[in-house]
Amino acid sequence: MIPMFNMAPQLAATETEWKANLCRMLERMHFINGEQVDAFEREFAAAMGAKFAVGVGTGTAAIELCLRAAGLTGSGREVIVPALTSLFSAQAILAAGCVPRIADVDPQTLLLDVKEVERLLGRKTGAILPVHLYGHSCDLVALSKLAKEAGVALVQDACQAHGARCAGRPLSDFSPYVAYSFYPTKNLGALGDGGGISTNRPGVVGKLKLLRDGGRRNDQLSRIPAINSRLDEMQCCYLRAFLPRLEDWTARRVRLASLYDELLRDKEEVRTVPGGEGSVDHLYVVRVKRREKVRARLGDRGIMTAIHYPVPLHRHPAFRSQEKFRHAELACREILSLPLWPFLAEECVREVVAAFG
Repeated sequence: MIPMFNMAPQLAATETEWKANLCRMLERMHFINGEQVDAFEREFAAAMGAKFAVGVGTGTAAIELCLRAAGLTGSGREVIVPALTSLFSAQAILAAGCVPRIADVDPQTLLLDVKEVERLLGRKTGAILPVHLYGHSCDLVALSKLAKEAGVALVQDACQAHGARCAGRPLSDFSPYVAYSFYPTKNLGALGDGGGISTNRPGVVGKLKLLRDGGRRNDQLSRIPAINSRLDEMQCCYLRAFLPRLEDWTARRVRLASLYDELLRDKEEVRTVPGGEGSVDHLYVVRVKRREKVRARLGDRGIMTAIHYPVPLHRHPAFRSQEKFRHAELACREILSLPLWPFLAEECVREVVAAFG
């Protein structure tokens, strides 16, 4: 059996560290917004090449809080978002009181199409939400320029892109709002839900900390409309143990993705989705015709696969749009995620590729 993901090896590799963090937490008996969260926020910011980071409850909440911090709470303004992404990208927009304005994706990269953004920008636009899907960074050079010229916020969904770079620069160089998820399967995953935001602006940090904790400032006075979304101390015990290994684990993902690229080059039935420079290869995604038959063939050989994501946003009842987005729709019929995680053996990659015939 070759699973899509297995956290057991990384837990074993970091057992000494997370056990020590847990013991420290239990000694202090401080479980919310305590020592572990404070330390993780500093360490995560440094690892992402940012000045600051704020821990929150989920990646979805991270996006919502970024939109709120950008002054869009309950505004009804449009947020441009790609049709191919997790449904939670759009749910975060709704939760902030904004409206998803769905855009098609680039037919090659499957990332937000810059030309589509140019077409959709208008008086109703409040923000652009590029999604660094599969750990591949969007064209932030072009998108940040568009956002600045239009006077709208650029909020990055980096929930699959821990440590990714664009044009050799950290993501936080391009906008003050970069949202991350620490869902267990992510490059940096917790043992449950968790999220974070990186930024270079101290004023944004202050807003986010108010917004995540009911508008409070270490007291019982609510100063602004806000939510309750805090990153648990216990999750930070694990995240702090994993974070020093993130660079090595990501390098391993990149090597395995390169091996997939090499071995799949001559497979006519398979098209790879290019990651590009700066990718952290959260997922390895290919495009195939007759996908269900291919999945069944791999499944018969004990190879687990997944689809990220099977339904484009405009086909969900919650975000339904009458527009057609042909590149995203075609991609959703063809994309297939293959096993990829840091401790996956190269022999397993070769076995996956061999199963394509």
